[in-house]
Amino acid sequence: MPAPVNTFKQALAEGKTLIGCWLSFAEAAAAEAMGTAGFDWLVIDGEHAPNDIRSIRDQLMALAASPSHPVVRVPIGETWIIKMVLDAGAQTVLVPMVETAEQARELARACRYPPEGTRGVGGAASRATRFSSIPDYIATADEQICLLVQVENRAGMAALDEILEVEGVDGVFIGPADLSTDMGFKGNSAAPEVQATIADAIRRIRAAGKAPGVVGVTEEATQGYLDMGAQFLAVGLDLLLLVREARALSARWKAKI
Repeated sequence: MPAPVNTFKQALAEGKTLIGCWLSFAEAAAAEAMGTAGFDWLVIDGEHAPNDIRSIRDQLMALAASPSHPVVRVPIGETWIIKMVLDAGAQTVLVPMVETAEQARELARACRYPPEGTRGVGGAASRATRFSSIPDYIATADEQICLLVQVENRAGMAALDEILEVEGVDGVFIGPADLSTDMGFKGNSAAPEVQATIADAIRRIRAAGKAPGVVGVTEEATQGYLDMGAQFLAVGLDLLLLVREARALSARWKAKI
């Protein structure tokens, strides 16, 4: 039996546009509920949400029956954490702050078993192998791992063409908040200079045969990124969806008093 097919990676390779959302609660119950919303993919955020390997694992378990594909964003691009989330059952990994082609190559190697890569061969008791019930996992896993790298500052943008040449990188995700701040706009991702940089990056990513991704937190920004050609597009954050609706509900009823 081979490793399960990564339907998210397959869809990106087919050129499909996929709509996703961020998971920021770091709770399995919230992830399970979001898994019923109809998103194509959901990001388990290990960078800015209070996650550890156990909570990441629990959210992967909670999404196992969902049609929404889990994407795990690791806190940093290090081999050890990539090994852990892959063994926990992640098939798609999102890595923040990638600035060089050499860094991208090391990340690609971390997602593959030797001799092509550096992933540790010790998954017999892991979720990835379904606890040794997938006998051909090690022989077939590499081709089902999807690596997404985040380019979100001027250094990364300067090295984008070289990063796009790295074999094993399936997609490049643009981080508007970090990029705009690094460009001197303090989180103002709507600045024309920032938008022009994002549009140019998306064009270059597509031209290289890779999948471009981005996150939008307003209707205007999200539509703009879709029009630019973003292929995997995050359209919101679960926590913000909750607090916005809660604040609007509170204000609406208090206004009636």
